[in-house]
Amino acid sequence: MTAIFAAVRRRAVPDGLRWGIGLAVVTASISGVSIFVNASAVKLLPDAAVFTTLKNGVAAVVLLALALGTVRPAEIRALDRRAWGMLMLIGLIGGSVPFLLFFTGLAQASAPTAAFIHKTLFVWVALLAVPFLGERLGLAQLAALAVLFAGQFLVAPPKGVVWGTGESMIAAATMLWAVESVVAKRLLSRAATPVPSTVVGAARLGFGLIVLVGFLAVSGRLGIVAGLSGAQWGAALGTGLLLSGYVATWFAALRRAPASLVAAILVIGAPITAGLQALANGVRLAPPVAGGELLILAGAVAMAIAALRSRTAAGLSTPTQTTSAAPTS
Repeated sequence: MTAIFAAVRRRAVPDGLRWGIGLAVVTASISGVSIFVNASAVKLLPDAAVFTTLKNGVAAVVLLALALGTVRPAEIRALDRRAWGMLMLIGLIGGSVPFLLFFTGLAQASAPTAAFIHKTLFVWVALLAVPFLGERLGLAQLAALAVLFAGQFLVAPPKGVVWGTGESMIAAATMLWAVESVVAKRLLSRAATPVPSTVVGAARLGFGLIVLVGFLAVSGRLGIVAGLSGAQWGAALGTGLLLSGYVATWFAALRRAPASLVAAILVIGAPITAGLQALANGVRLAPPVAGGELLILAGAVAMAIAALRSRTAAGLSTPTQTTSAAPTS
């Protein structure tokens, strides 16, 4: 096992915007598959909070092992109190509370509205990245974001919108995940001591798991875990492995590319999920949905091209100088 981790460390993914874009595409692909799989897996367990805690626990163990095996002890010792505080914050606003808000709200909100609210994440990340990360959105990026939004509207239109408690919970979860992206980018891009992406991923799910287990204990749901069947544990294991891949590649992409770009590319996961659902149901996509998916792909590609051209024009060469001078911790 040590030899495997040593090989991973020696063959670490190179820095650079192109690699960041590639990793974001991998993340989006994992996301598209994960959403499709989770839709069925969550129905196998008696409680959504229990399902979330178990799959997050599996992913936390995988990412912790990856971090311990690939991150040098000196890098861990270099983390100051502020860095540890931000890592715990990520566990709270990224790896625990929003999951509880989202799944609780999903049980109360209408499915189309819930999907549309959650899929606006890239908009909020872009809006937060400008003032807090110093990222610049030119006309090309704004146009690409508009195309992405139009595509999302066609793929998951909020039919019969009725705003209630469930919708508010999902909106709150979406905003927390947007704030998490900004906080994580700050940690990953610190000028003096950038935090390794594997450490950020392990902290997100590790600290988040503590909150989730505490929630199960307080709500009296821990006893459910003891009565789960092998098939239910298998569902948690499979979705947890997918989540670990998603988190690992997401933070690795966020380290190398602007937060607004990574969030925009993640939208590609929606067409992947829709395609898998169409195949499973043996139906063809409706023309508006197919058109929306094409718009999503076009918008994501346009965002990537605009970022590459901006990088070339500015003569940037390091991953921590993703756009304009980003604030450092």
